[in-house]
Amino acid sequence: MARRRRTDTARLKGGEQAPTRTAYGERSARLIMGVPARIMMPRLVFLVTALALLAFGLLMVYSSSSITALSSAALGNDPTYYLKRQALFAGLGILGAAAIVAFGYHRLLGRLMRPLWGVTILLLAFVLLPFAGRDAYGATRWISLGPFSLQPSEFAKITVILVAVRLFDRFYVARDIDQRTFLRGVALGIAVPLVLIICQPDKGTVMVIALSLVVMAYIAGFPVRYLLLFLAVGIVVFLALSLKDDYSRARLMAMLDPWSDPYNNGYQLIQGFYAFGAGGLFGVGIGMSKQKYNYLPFAHNDFIFAVIGEECGVVGTVGMLAGFAVLLWAGYRIAINAPDLAGRLVAMGCSSILVIQMLLNVCGVIGIFPLSGKPIPFVSYGGSSIMSSIMIVGLVFSVSKESRMPLSEYDERRSAWSVTAAQGTPLGPTEGAGAPMPRSGRPVGRTGFRMYGGGEVASRVRPTKPANVRLGNARAPRIDLGPDAGDRLRGDDSKPHVRGTRGGKGS
Repeated sequence: MARRRRTDTARLKGGEQAPTRTAYGERSARLIMGVPARIMMPRLVFLVTALALLAFGLLMVYSSSSITALSSAALGNDPTYYLKRQALFAGLGILGAAAIVAFGYHRLLGRLMRPLWGVTILLLAFVLLPFAGRDAYGATRWISLGPFSLQPSEFAKITVILVAVRLFDRFYVARDIDQRTFLRGVALGIAVPLVLIICQPDKGTVMVIALSLVVMAYIAGFPVRYLLLFLAVGIVVFLALSLKDDYSRARLMAMLDPWSDPYNNGYQLIQGFYAFGAGGLFGVGIGMSKQKYNYLPFAHNDFIFAVIGEECGVVGTVGMLAGFAVLLWAGYRIAINAPDLAGRLVAMGCSSILVIQMLLNVCGVIGIFPLSGKPIPFVSYGGSSIMSSIMIVGLVFSVSKESRMPLSEYDERRSAWSVTAAQGTPLGPTEGAGAPMPRSGRPVGRTGFRMYGGGEVASRVRPTKPANVRLGNARAPRIDLGPDAGDRLRGDDSKPHVRGTRGGKGS
């Protein structure tokens, strides 16, 4: 592969083109498709991993739902019913991700922020209306749209992340808001959507968003003691909400001892344990699960991880977890190369929200955390979930698209250099170091090459210790090269010397 450096050029007087700073930084680097590998590699890893998880999810959705769909006359006895719907929603999610990449995350954080927040609030409030929201399993989280259902809280995750990024960026970087305005923005832009979500109730989504906000606040520089206080308060609130109603309390008791109610509240968790036990190390094979024959409820969405454990074994479950670990690593690398704090927060917030949601589902299925009802991103069945997950990938990609190579220590030193003419006057636009000059336009006399620091002419007397000369605010010592290379070679006496003579005169 040919190694090429992409450079931006500035139009000069007379139509000349002079090279300016490269699009990805000054340092030469190995390129992948014309982009430095340090930027392109995490981008490719993130996209390929997300696509691999999506493909694996489509396979497992078909495997875990085919028996249920085949035995249902309402679904047309079509074993591919859920697979086709999942693929359709994935296609819509890809279109949404493409739109996000086209807009760019800066525009979403700018002029589109208020409309996006307003639409999210309207949808979340609309769910709570008696004639609009659809009840299912003790919660009202969906809006019926004919044959489809929309879950606004899944898309609210994206909105809340963007609102938090905007607030952190304005408070820590732009510094155009004070602490009171920041807290007011948190209450209105973040707390209001979370309250509407908790009223559905949907504690799982609130936990996912809250933990992601903690990660973002830590990256932004929020004091750790306040983050620990926030986590402590959040745990207390979660326990209070879990013990408030009978349904949540039953889920908590089922986690602690599912065998105390094996045919009711603990039934689903116990059947999941059976699935893991049957899978063993390598599993029984794709499509060979027995628990999906109506033994395991919600085998294709909430408990698809148990079907993965049965059909793919420990190897398959660990492989899926490793995929999300790679996704988090790639998101972290993209955040490092982000051009600003907003980009870093978007990349890490979006990557964290995917991994945290996966962990909540997995921990609930294996019985070490109460069941949250949150699906595994890319893997579990769910139209709103798969669309929002793919759109989150689009957000991370939009950050990587604007990434830049970080300046090295030597780049920063070079940027402190100042080159001027011999009399201390600034150089013209075509007289900079490295810019070509026609021979006819060069001065007749040898004015030499002089280097100056802080705009002041350096002394014409050669210093006794050239290595101690410093340029402006540069931290490294520089050497004064003198008026001209020829003068340095000839020494102090400018007359020619002839062997065997003195004073420069021939014999």
